[in-house]
Amino acid sequence: MSIQNRFSKFHDKIKLGREDDAYREARAKDNSILDEIKAEFRSAGYPIIETFIQGSLSTYTGIKHPVDDFDIDRAVVIDADNAPDNPVELKKLVLKVLEKRGFKNARVKKPCVTADYINLSLHIDIVVYRKGGEQYELAVGKLNSNEQNREWSPSEPKKLIEHINNSSLFIGSADLKIKQFKRLVRYFKRWRDEKFGQAIGKKVFSIGLTLMLKEQFRPAIDNNGKVDDLQSLRDTVGAIMASNYFHWAGDNKYKVNVYLPVQPYINVFENSSIDTGTQLYNKFKLLLTKLDQALEEDSLKKQCEILQGLFGNDFEVPEKEQSNNAGKVAYSNAGVVGTSQGA
Repeated sequence: MSIQNRFSKFHDKIKLGREDDAYREARAKDNSILDEIKAEFRSAGYPIIETFIQGSLSTYTGIKHPVDDFDIDRAVVIDADNAPDNPVELKKLVLKVLEKRGFKNARVKKPCVTADYINLSLHIDIVVYRKGGEQYELAVGKLNSNEQNREWSPSEPKKLIEHINNSSLFIGSADLKIKQFKRLVRYFKRWRDEKFGQAIGKKVFSIGLTLMLKEQFRPAIDNNGKVDDLQSLRDTVGAIMASNYFHWAGDNKYKVNVYLPVQPYINVFENSSIDTGTQLYNKFKLLLTKLDQALEEDSLKKQCEILQGLFGNDFEVPEKEQSNNAGKVAYSNAGVVGTSQGA
């Protein structure tokens, strides 16, 4: 079995889609909660005109977390002409529904309403938009925010989803490349979950990792359509480290900047601490070293041991020693189909 076969098995173990059996209970809860939110908004005079899934399930990059809960990222939209001036009024309606449904830690955060289900491994984030024409505006504000700290903020949530899913700028083998890119996103997320403590890991935002990967993605696909996720992963991490995401903050510390490619064009890590940026930089640096070591190995078993150290036990190590020389030579002589990084 080749190293790519091992990556494929690993990917199958960690991937999660909205229609998967593992997500069935969470999907049912999401649907029933949405029905109650619709009823609550309608009763208050703010009928919901649109709703959609955001986050990893909308970009087909969801994973099964080794410890954390399943996530629901749900957007609800009302007509701008019918929206209250104070966006927090609508977030209070969402909070009311979640508290009634038995969620714990239900609270209004600046961009969303968030809560955890008491008797189910389920975390939910509800965001509220108003829409006028094609323009979405996000309800921003906490429960007791004054007029200076609450607003309807221009946003482009669907364009962000389209940006991540877009393969149109890939030159050659676009379908293979977008699939490889999304596999890499899942690998990155599992690496984050394995290598960061829970407190910092939650601040290494998935959207930040995804955008870095999309902007710096280096495909590894030969002329016969044979993919090499290890090479692609190594080259992509190298491109990220050579880019301008990390900024020296003195005393071997770093700030990380990753900007949304759509409105409101903010730095995803704007409010993150120097500690978050420093840990991310140092762990990326170590990740690159380990991937180089894995590529240099002729032993499949030793390669897998290195990769298991990065990605956890779901990356299987063969019991017996195997050589991986043939696969490496075949790839190195094959060439690569296209080099476009995509959007």
